[in-house]
Amino acid sequence: MLKMDPTTLRKALEQLDCATRDHAEWQENLLRSIVCGLPPGSSDLADDAHLHCQFGRWYYERAPADLWGQPAFAAIGPEHENLHRIAARLLQERAAGAPVVRERYEELVEGSARLRAAIDSLRHEIEGALRNLDPLTGACGRAEMLPDLRPWREVAQRGVQQCCIVFMDLDHFKQVNDQHGHQVGDEVLKGVVRHLNQHLRPYDKVYRYGGDEFLIALPGADLAIGQAVIKRVREELARRPLAAGHDGAALPVSASFGLALLDPAIRAEEAIERADQALLLAKTAGRNSAISWDSTVTTGTRLPRLQIDDPVLLASLGPDR
Repeated sequence: MLKMDPTTLRKALEQLDCATRDHAEWQENLLRSIVCGLPPGSSDLADDAHLHCQFGRWYYERAPADLWGQPAFAAIGPEHENLHRIAARLLQERAAGAPVVRERYEELVEGSARLRAAIDSLRHEIEGALRNLDPLTGACGRAEMLPDLRPWREVAQRGVQQCCIVFMDLDHFKQVNDQHGHQVGDEVLKGVVRHLNQHLRPYDKVYRYGGDEFLIALPGADLAIGQAVIKRVREELARRPLAAGHDGAALPVSASFGLALLDPAIRAEEAIERADQALLLAKTAGRNSAISWDSTVTTGTRLPRLQIDDPVLLASLGPDR
């Protein structure tokens, strides 16, 4: 999965298209040299020829670091190197006066097709990531949320591992918009998502639910692990103001969180509702806190028993929380 913001994704796609056009031009010159018997460039005959073409320089030197390690990106390298190896052999044979045999030509065509398919695979992955991201913040779009949660629920149902989901809402965000304007509010939202991506685990996912609400999926986490992860996120967010105001002025930001397990006994939508109810209590009882839904429910009309990570908030609620 590509965890890149929309700006970086668009830049990566633009660079990929530019490098691909450069390589198509290289292939045209290659065919011209082979057909017309023109002398090849010295770099085309080198063992590391794949490092010297414009595509190779982008791939190995200038491609966004976020692409490194992505399977679709990694698959391009061997195909690109192989094509240059085939081309160098053809050029050497032509320079020696040998004719182009059909097998050699078909090998070149096949190598070119494999490279093109690998590049197209990466392009489709980047385009798909762009379609699935919230265009403002770079968080995953809400449309991707349930399709992602349902397989994790099935994993929990098989007893393999649990998944904690977290409803997050920024505290007093309306005041930010009212006092500083919506442009600053947008910068706050983008800064919050950057903060989440920096402090969450690599395999966690952040979805923009709407407005200043986000849903976070923590695969492999029970409520205790979820509380530990969110405690770090919450405390760091409250401790470090975000540079989002006019002229880069820092604004204090805090958030409230409601946690629930993706319980295999209920639908994913109901688990989200549980997290939302825990979030509502966190905001009502003092904000800047994280509250977990517990499956144990008290009798009568009292609220379900909840786990709270803030000792001050816990004391304020009293023994009958």
